[in-house]
Amino acid sequence: MDVLVGYATAHGSTREIAERIASGIRSAGLSSEARPLETVDDADAYRAFVLGSAVHNQAWLVPARDFTFDNLDLLTARPVWLFSVGMPDALRGPWRGLGPKETPMILAALPGDLSCAEHRLFTGVVARTQFPRTGRLLFRLMGGRFRDYRDWAAVDAWASEIARELVRGPARG
Repeated sequence: MDVLVGYATAHGSTREIAERIASGIRSAGLSSEARPLETVDDADAYRAFVLGSAVHNQAWLVPARDFTFDNLDLLTARPVWLFSVGMPDALRGPWRGLGPKETPMILAALPGDLSCAEHRLFTGVVARTQFPRTGRLLFRLMGGRFRDYRDWAAVDAWASEIARELVRGPARG
């Protein structure tokens, strides 16, 4: 089975997560590749999709959103998993509660007919260089800390779950 782990990234963190997911799927004996979504010219070549994007302003990046709209007919006919990479684990104090509220806003900006087996929100790398000076100050005042928040064990476990579902195939009635 050919699985596309497609992604849109701003600073590389989402790409690394996508590559890790693709590797996990391949370790289960399936064919999988991680590719930037703007480089996919034949989506019909894939039998399943794991699509992800960095999150900016509570939405996927344009290449990822465009891919879902441009390929909606195909995506509704094949297995799809979605992941987003934001900074929910980087938030502290009262701001911490904003993380889980991000998922509905992310999904609302995608096509309404797009269904997925699951959506996961991961935290990526939060670096000083990703913010303008004022943004860095605000982030620190909110209790945020700059570091790599990626939970590789959670990424690996999710890739394994996806691979098991793909190997098992559709439920038989």
